[in-house]
Amino acid sequence: MFDKIKEVLGVPFYECKYGMIYNMDCAKALSLLTDAFFSSTITSPPYNIGKSYEDVMPLTEYISWLEGISENIFRLTKPDGSFLLNVGYLSVPEKGRAVPISYLLWDKSPFFLNQEIVWHYGAGVSAKKYLSPRNEKILWYVKDKDNYTFNLDAIRDPDVKYPNQKKNGKLRCNTIGKNPSDVWDIAKVTSGKDRSSVERTAHPAQFPEDLIKRLMLGFTNSEDLILEPFLGSGTVGAVAVELNRRFLGFEIDKSFCEIAKKRIFHKIQEKESMLAFGE
Repeated sequence: MFDKIKEVLGVPFYECKYGMIYNMDCAKALSLLTDAFFSSTITSPPYNIGKSYEDVMPLTEYISWLEGISENIFRLTKPDGSFLLNVGYLSVPEKGRAVPISYLLWDKSPFFLNQEIVWHYGAGVSAKKYLSPRNEKILWYVKDKDNYTFNLDAIRDPDVKYPNQKKNGKLRCNTIGKNPSDVWDIAKVTSGKDRSSVERTAHPAQFPEDLIKRLMLGFTNSEDLILEPFLGSGTVGAVAVELNRRFLGFEIDKSFCEIAKKRIFHKIQEKESMLAFGE
């Protein structure tokens, strides 16, 4: 699998037994690949809001760009695979201050939109003239609406309000926990003095590991190959190592590739150390 990818894309920036990182534009890279290698794609593209790592495009061009990437992801995804797309908000001139990108994008993909997950968090922008934004969306796309991976037991919420409630003498609740619903309360990766998250890196828009763990456990299986077209700080790669998945990541910024490489390397060391001590 990795050998076939290297035949097309050449030597990666970084390679380990769990996956590879390429320092290249994902749109170009994906257009070169031909085989349906991927069980899932888990990613968050630039939001077109002027961050340091992106060039702002006209809105129609931005949506068209994401459309093209989605089409290539669909082509390279296995028949029972998924596409988990995290998006935030952007401003639409004369139309809206904070328009959810999901409103503009949800039907622009050949995938079937299975569900929208709302990722809710506490920290964020503090607004004065409108409500402070405290959520982003994850579009859970599947290639086949009748055949896809969903491991509910792996992501059940053990915080059940009435765990012993019965109906006709039988427990009403699953003993493992409840369905976590489509609203997930997971803390953001924060920065700043006395409030910086332990996993914080120099990347300005970093996925929290807890969010990626839930996505991987719920919608992928052990040994699955996961694509991350916008690798950033390497969270998807690091969590893939921890959960015994495989990954292929693309990142156009070499400094972010270095951050991801170090992070994944340390995750491998932690895992091997735990295995050595039988934990």
